[in-house]
Amino acid sequence: MRRARAEMKERLKMGSISFSEVLEQSATDEVVAKTKVLAVLESLPGVGKVKARRTMEEIGIAESRRLRGLGDQQREKLLALFGDQ
Repeated sequence: MRRARAEMKERLKMGSISFSEVLEQSATDEVVAKTKVLAVLESLPGVGKVKARRTMEEIGIAESRRLRGLGDQQREKLLALFGDQ
């Protein structure tokens, strides 16, 4: 599972998959669903630890939240900000 998560984050960094694709995968893929939102955001190009934490705080997402646990409004706000990355 750790290796699969690391591969997914690496693919995000390289731009071979988008943030919206990762959110779609979280509905069916157990490994992706159990990945922390913070780790995924930090893997996006141009988003570091500070920006990821600040964004989650503004939206109202706990640092321990996993992709599966996101609410509909939280998903929409994240997609509006990072959907094209």
